[in-house]
Amino acid sequence: MASSSSSSTLMMHHVFLSFRGEDTRLNFTSHLLEALKSEGLDVIFDEEKLEKGEQLSQALSRAIAVSNISIIVLSADYASSKSCLVELSDIMIRKRSHGHAVIPIFYHVDPSNVRKIGGSFETSFEEHESKQPTDTVQPWKFAFAEIGTLKGWHIEGGKFDRPETEYIKDVVEYVIKKLTNIGFESASEELVGIEYQKNAILKLIKQKDCRVIGLWGMGGQGKTTLAEAVYKKFYSEFESRWFLQNVREEIKKQGKESLRKEFLSKLLDSNVDIGTPSIGSTLTQERLNKKKVLVLDDVDDSDQIDYMGVQYFGSGSKTIITSRDRQVLESGGADGTIHEVKGLNEIDSLQLFSTFAFKQLNPAVGFQDLSRRFVKYAQGNPLALKVLGSDLNKRSKSYWESKVEKLKDCPPEKKISEALKSSYDGLDLVEQNIFLDIACFFKGEPMERTKLILSGCYKGAECGINKLVDKCLINVSTSYWRYSTIWTSGIFGDAISMHDTLEEMGKDIVCQESKTLGKCSRLWNLKHVKEVLKYNKETDRIQGIKVDMSRMGNLLFQPSVFESMINLRCIFFYCPRSWLMKEDEDYKKLNTYQDDIISLLDELRILFIYGK
Repeated sequence: MASSSSSSTLMMHHVFLSFRGEDTRLNFTSHLLEALKSEGLDVIFDEEKLEKGEQLSQALSRAIAVSNISIIVLSADYASSKSCLVELSDIMIRKRSHGHAVIPIFYHVDPSNVRKIGGSFETSFEEHESKQPTDTVQPWKFAFAEIGTLKGWHIEGGKFDRPETEYIKDVVEYVIKKLTNIGFESASEELVGIEYQKNAILKLIKQKDCRVIGLWGMGGQGKTTLAEAVYKKFYSEFESRWFLQNVREEIKKQGKESLRKEFLSKLLDSNVDIGTPSIGSTLTQERLNKKKVLVLDDVDDSDQIDYMGVQYFGSGSKTIITSRDRQVLESGGADGTIHEVKGLNEIDSLQLFSTFAFKQLNPAVGFQDLSRRFVKYAQGNPLALKVLGSDLNKRSKSYWESKVEKLKDCPPEKKISEALKSSYDGLDLVEQNIFLDIACFFKGEPMERTKLILSGCYKGAECGINKLVDKCLINVSTSYWRYSTIWTSGIFGDAISMHDTLEEMGKDIVCQESKTLGKCSRLWNLKHVKEVLKYNKETDRIQGIKVDMSRMGNLLFQPSVFESMINLRCIFFYCPRSWLMKEDEDYKKLNTYQDDIISLLDELRILFIYGK
């Protein structure tokens, strides 16, 4: 029988609570239930847990369907109950099909035993399999193992653990935060602690006289995540929309003119090619005056904002701009509507850190104090919390203690960068080289092509890439959040992505290798490439070069300039699309010199000519 603070199971409930009554009804679950209700939350649960068979009652199934969140208290004997397993199976089906929110609480049980169905749970399922058909038990096992992979609270108990009342307080607070986000698709799997800031920005957007909103903050502070969360909350209200990521980087790659042409063409649903610095066409200006929403992410020059035509958007349009430079936002029209993106508070920081360090929402027993020291060190910076947590995952306590001692003496202004650098320092030599190659050459490139190239340079490259992903030093992106009237999202396959702060750190590591350019291991800056090649500086340390051939003139067209680069193992020649035509003389010349370049360099593993 279902029980709740309301009389009807047809109404929407805040929480569905699943638990094994004989295990926790008189202790933890009763206290949790009371805490949830004291916050005014409507909680429903199966009060009697009658063992009438395997079929879930229609009333209980409807109760789960109309609940916002399900909390599962996984205790030692949870899997021995058929009704608990049927209930759990229904909940997990709804999670897979409708995105139903599920929060597990591992109460005096090891989450790994849930994932692997080990320990007492193995015995319980063997008992069920001896009495039930295989096709009945198999869905229960699948659901049980699946919930073991979800992030939740692990309450170990014992004299070294926190009081249960503190866990209950954390759970209730988390549930309330989740409920404020119901109906909103999370912009990030680990979206923690931004609800207050998101709501503040949404209030600004609702003001009629507010057209341009600036999000300002340091690298890794979560500006892009916040902008995406806000954008996804209200973009459907607008006629056309676009989320343009990494403006600064995209302009470096393809130039302002190309980016603006792409932007306006998508936004206006037609080919637009404006050959002048300003958007002069009256018709184009009028079309831009319609109701639109745009995000310009990571802008570092106010001229970029003007060049994209933001000033021509009508009063019903909204533009969100993220930048590390407040002056850029003020000059770009966001003066008076600039929101400083602040770091996470201590509670949210600990939760985000634990998500990566322990794969659960709270620190493991014996690691609480150490976790708080790392959280204090990260100063609420989400990127630092993720990178530190990922590095510490599955590490011994002695490793944690050694790591925190190394970090504690850093001056406050260097804490974030040193937190990131410490994870790089913990890599082996091959992994460090792969990280630097990605920072200098491969950010934004297709994953499979990058793996293929790096595998030609390093033994075990794929394992190295996976290690960097595990440590949150790189990511694998499957789509670009670019929206328009005709293009809701573009999926181009997996691509390598990396936070700007980490990219800058990698390039800075290379730049610090030597004050002499010729002694740097990698060259990607056009000015530096020209200088090294022109003056034939000490080039024996150079391992990789990436260069836009269309901007090099005739300098690179003589293979002899590479002769002294005895350790050069990869060259990336980027060519404009026009060069890739067979008739182009520069392209023919470059292809002619390939064999000569290869014959000069014994260590060369990759010579790659490509265009976009």
